[in-house]
Amino acid sequence: MSHSENSANNSSQQNIDPEEIAKFEELASKWWDRNSEFKPLHDINPLRVGFIDRIARLAEKKVLDVGCGGGILSESMAQRGAEVMGIDMGAAPLKVAKLHGLESGVNVSYKQITVEELAAEQPESFDVVTCMEMLEHVPDPSSIVQSCAKLCKPGGTVFFSTLNRNPKSYLFAILGAEKVLKLVPDGTHDFKKFIRPSELGGWIRQSGLSSTEMCGMTYNPLTKTYSLTPNDVDVNYMIATEKPA
Repeated sequence: MSHSENSANNSSQQNIDPEEIAKFEELASKWWDRNSEFKPLHDINPLRVGFIDRIARLAEKKVLDVGCGGGILSESMAQRGAEVMGIDMGAAPLKVAKLHGLESGVNVSYKQITVEELAAEQPESFDVVTCMEMLEHVPDPSSIVQSCAKLCKPGGTVFFSTLNRNPKSYLFAILGAEKVLKLVPDGTHDFKKFIRPSELGGWIRQSGLSSTEMCGMTYNPLTKTYSLTPNDVDVNYMIATEKPA
């Protein structure tokens, strides 16, 4: 085995946070309960899939959903006509995803594997790669970005979403969402792991991708609704990137 393969294997083994996985495993049974801790994910999902579909045109595309959890985004992309594979390192959420797929009749293939391992096995296999709300939960997000780029076919599209790191995002995502409004469980996020767009942009360029569009997502506590905000990426944001053809 070459040094690079060896280091890839090592990084894939290390680039998971057991505490983060345990957190989502514990909540697994609630993934598809729209009034549970996952309500925000259900609420933002139409915005996410709309953004992805507008840019990448999902119908008949081969799509990889990295950190798919219980399959909320995976299923909605499959409903738009994509052939979807979802990967995650949590056994319980994957079990929930598979069961929900049987109930809904939406066909998604799920696999428990790290993105680094899959990138070593199946490079350049997907037209579209999505990695949403995951980068802030791993020890080395730059390795995830690199592997997503490796998995994407030339000319394909890769999407990332995460949380910006600044005083406003601390106020909204930690104090507001976790402590005051109780939108997500206390301790869901670690502010130190939030990622500035400039940092993510650097990893994107290093991995040979180019950013094509960035968009924020904001929550209105009065109307209890989320909306896409092209000019406000202070808290939640999504980035669309392209791999050169």
